[in-house]
Amino acid sequence: MQPSFNKNKAILSLLPLLTFVAIFLGSGLYLQSQGVDYAFYQLPAPVAILPAIILAFILNKTSINQSVETFIKGVGNNNIITMCLIYLLAGAFSAVAGATGGVDAVVNAGLSIIPPSLLLPGLFLIAAVISTAMGTSMGTIGAIGPIAYAVSVKTGIDPALMAGTIVSGAMFGDNLSIISDTTIAATRTQGCEMKDKFKENLKIAIPAAIVTIALLLYLTPAAQVVETKDYDILLVLPYAFILVLAVMGFNVFVVLLSGIVFAALMGFTGSYEGASFVKDIYKGFTDMQEIFLLSMFIGGLSEFIRLNGGLDYIAQKIQAITKVIAKWHRKVADQLGIAALVMASNMCIANNTVSIIVTGPIAKKLADDGNITGKRSASLLDIFACVTQGTLPYGAQALLLGATFKISPWEVSTSSYYCFILAFSAIAVICLRRNKA
Repeated sequence: MQPSFNKNKAILSLLPLLTFVAIFLGSGLYLQSQGVDYAFYQLPAPVAILPAIILAFILNKTSINQSVETFIKGVGNNNIITMCLIYLLAGAFSAVAGATGGVDAVVNAGLSIIPPSLLLPGLFLIAAVISTAMGTSMGTIGAIGPIAYAVSVKTGIDPALMAGTIVSGAMFGDNLSIISDTTIAATRTQGCEMKDKFKENLKIAIPAAIVTIALLLYLTPAAQVVETKDYDILLVLPYAFILVLAVMGFNVFVVLLSGIVFAALMGFTGSYEGASFVKDIYKGFTDMQEIFLLSMFIGGLSEFIRLNGGLDYIAQKIQAITKVIAKWHRKVADQLGIAALVMASNMCIANNTVSIIVTGPIAKKLADDGNITGKRSASLLDIFACVTQGTLPYGAQALLLGATFKISPWEVSTSSYYCFILAFSAIAVICLRRNKA
């Protein structure tokens, strides 16, 4: 079957996107060779994409006014705008709940009930709960990393194993959380509800988590009792509150706005003040500035690619690569294509959210062509982006924990067992539940 688009025009339309990836990846590799800390995070992505946008305008070969209209149409796409607004509210909730002391309360509540023989599985669960509640693996690692390091030193547990356990729990929550930017990006680009994606994800993530807990239980050495601090159980409630509302099917805006107010009310029972509440909401907004801008710019850039046939061309190429599998089962082939697409993107960009935003429209095309549900394609996008991010030695997660535990990032990434198990679990579901995608 011949393509219904101009091949040369379609290939050229992809050049700006490749330019963005090359600039982002190239700068990271160069800075890393110079020994710069967090090399892949020194060049802000919204700045790295500007040359790509300029190139897209040049290659579009229409009047400047028409090109501007095309770009604005992409930026103003309903999914893009909705995604950006959710980012702001998710950032506000995370900032308010964190400022009231919710993160510390969750950590100490968890540590206080974990028996020494279950230390590693317990820390995995604590990191998973915090990350699911906060919606950020980096925020989770920043909060619990120093505590986990102190526990490792005191108990003699291998620091690489401890660090890998924290990454594993953090990526579990990053993948599942309804306020995670990866979830927001995946659901909006695939056109599905967060609760549906959450339930689909559970089918894959829970078996992987159970296997991981069993493995960590086996690997946990005899350890000493860990001292914990007092905590206020009320500060834990906001995280449970938004999760329950989300699973019940409430609109995501209602969930997040209610969560922000509820977190503040719990904080007001202690020393949290109204003036701080207002400032923390704004701080949450500003924390999302980079991903907010990048989402809009990617939306504009994607419109050029879509208009000129680039998405169709990539989808066709992936289907050609997976044609051997497609002879057995078309849905399996397209799902594996989605997985390979987002993993390759994440390896280049070293940012799971950005990789989802970049590949989301292509994944949507593959899902539509293969008659795959939006909740399954969103779940796979999020899963394989998080799998890759959790196992990248040059990813922010491994770099931060490597610095915290004073070990190589490679030791961290190779010890994040949950991420490897999650990949196998997802592939098993793709193959075994092939007619239920």
